[in-house]
Amino acid sequence: MTGPVKRSVTIAGHETSISLEPVFWQALKTSAESQSLPLNALVAQIDAQRIELNNPPNLASAIRVWLMERAVARLGD
Repeated sequence: MTGPVKRSVTIAGHETSISLEPVFWQALKTSAESQSLPLNALVAQIDAQRIELNNPPNLASAIRVWLMERAVARLGD
């Protein structure tokens, strides 16, 4: 298994760096493609949901949780 890879994404016109393991980057890319969204747009959606929480996690954690919840939901279908 490979360690986290840092990439820059643009959210609301601002660049930010996110460190995720390659498996999460691939899952995020696949999710964005399945929704016909650019990767930055999907990350922005996840970020918007994250900041609405009372005690928001960091963005990388929010992405991992979002991906896991999506995977679990697909297993339930």
